[in-house]
Amino acid sequence: MFDSVFGKKPPQKGGPMGWEPRSPLTQNRNQQSAPSYSKAFRWRLPDGRTDHPQTVEIVGSFTRWQKVPLMRDGALDAWHITLHNIPAHKTHHYMLLVDGKPTQDKNCDGMAIAHGPEEEQYTIQTDRGPRVFMLFAQTK
Repeated sequence: MFDSVFGKKPPQKGGPMGWEPRSPLTQNRNQQSAPSYSKAFRWRLPDGRTDHPQTVEIVGSFTRWQKVPLMRDGALDAWHITLHNIPAHKTHHYMLLVDGKPTQDKNCDGMAIAHGPEEEQYTIQTDRGPRVFMLFAQTK
């Protein structure tokens, strides 16, 4: 019953694991029908690295800065997750964490200056100073 109220979608069989943020009980139906979309995130070991990390996670404004684990796909030797119900028509900030440490995401839409303590703890150092990754959330 609660899954249908909060719009939870079961993971697709054979596909990447899905995750959706939990909606507060006070959220009304108009907010639930706001435009949103799903996005697949993937991370692979950098060239030359052979030791597999214990954890690969994503954290960002679309997860309410809660760490969400990526699942390892042994056949592709990659970690991945599909996140659902990402609010559309806005820019989100996020970071990939490998064994708890911020790491590069070569598939990000850009980089941004971190705003606030939640974001500042997940920055990666660049030539222009500490940054987080950007995701331009658009619906298709």
